[in-house]
Amino acid sequence: MIEDHESRRTVMNTSSSLDASPRDRVTGTPFTRGLGILVLVGMVLLIVLGLFVSPADVNQGESVRIMYAHVPGAWLAYLAFIVTAVSSAAYLWNRTRSLTWDRIAGASAEVGVLFMGISLITGSLWGRITWGTYWTWDARLTTTAFLFVTYIGYLAVRGLGGTHQQRARRSAVLALLAVLEIPLVHFSVELWNTLHQEASVAGRGTNVDMDGLMLFTLFLGVVVFTLMYVWLVLHRQRSLALDDMLDDSGLDNALTARRAEAERMTH
Repeated sequence: MIEDHESRRTVMNTSSSLDASPRDRVTGTPFTRGLGILVLVGMVLLIVLGLFVSPADVNQGESVRIMYAHVPGAWLAYLAFIVTAVSSAAYLWNRTRSLTWDRIAGASAEVGVLFMGISLITGSLWGRITWGTYWTWDARLTTTAFLFVTYIGYLAVRGLGGTHQQRARRSAVLALLAVLEIPLVHFSVELWNTLHQEASVAGRGTNVDMDGLMLFTLFLGVVVFTLMYVWLVLHRQRSLALDDMLDDSGLDNALTARRAEAERMTH
């Protein structure tokens, strides 16, 4: 009953959404535009500090600069996949079974895969400099790659046929299972003997011995990547909502709306 009500409400809102002005159909808002500017400024500052201002490491030399993208990318991937799981659980809970939660889950997973890809690429570059190879079947690298592939599979499952509710149910179950891999990835450096170093800042019993400017740049990277994550998810989930509206309305309604829009623009 709840799903049928959600479907009817979506279909009822479709015509007015498609007949709205082009401005009403964009995914941006004053908030997201302001957030985008903040992300852009923060990214420029991060690049300047990370590449030109912060000092080289005593042991790793200039390669330490990769850390400013690698660490934030990994942590934001974790965050994105956790948000996917929480949103999926919210959808499955009868009192909150709204497709909005499913769209947030899907958007967060897509952004998480992006950040995990950044983490894997930068990690491979760092490994080439430090270990002499782009890839080794180290426990941390292997579990991270498996997590990456798992969420690519999650996105593939979301693309399978069926109603919006069927998509939401099957992907929600998979998201709740996939998130269990995150603790395995994070603690892999403690569970097995690995080449990958343990956490330098947030590890257990860690005594941070890092230059103050390096530490500031690292935390700036985490903040900037977090804001970028929020910006991307907001836009993507709104884009997914528009996609669902188009699917519900059918091609005929979409074409009718486009013709009406063209007529308004000619007058």
